[in-house]
Amino acid sequence: MTPLMWWLMAAPAGYLLGSVNPAAWIARVFGVDIRQVGSGNPGATNIGRALGPRWAVLVGALDILKGFLPALIFGILGGEIAGEIAGLAAVLGHVTSPWLHGRGGKGVATTLGAILGVQPWLAIPVLIVFFIGVKVFHRVGLGAVMAAVALAVSGIIGGIAGWFDPSDVIFSIVLAGLVLWRHQRNIRAAIASRI
Repeated sequence: MTPLMWWLMAAPAGYLLGSVNPAAWIARVFGVDIRQVGSGNPGATNIGRALGPRWAVLVGALDILKGFLPALIFGILGGEIAGEIAGLAAVLGHVTSPWLHGRGGKGVATTLGAILGVQPWLAIPVLIVFFIGVKVFHRVGLGAVMAAVALAVSGIIGGIAGWFDPSDVIFSIVLAGLVLWRHQRNIRAAIASRI
């Protein structure tokens, strides 16, 4: 198949897999509407509040996998750009899940999975900044915002230095943008607390 055909297949495949929300499904098994608990976000952090830490770990792992698998598989079969399209589509599916009426999760774990599937070197600065942010501010949301900025900056620096292809730079910037978009409330709260 031509690269274009792989790209056209990668987008819907990644989106459909990404749109499946483990947090919502697992919570439903326990009779809980995760959107009515805590922050209302159908993701690992909130499932931890509702059901406990072991369920948070499971949901986090599944969210990482649904970004990792399409990115890796399409990257192998159709080339790096196909993998990046699949990974981006998986994150977009997660944050705009049609099964949750467009109200998906924040995309952090799925973004990590997509990065690991296509350009794992980008995960190093992202994880370091994330853990520093959580350690300093004691808020997962702020850690995620800082990690998203680190992702975009790392991609741009890597592109300038010649370590990454232009598609990697675009991939990192768009992923970072999706995460920041879904963390608008966290960003506004952080700004308000400093005023």
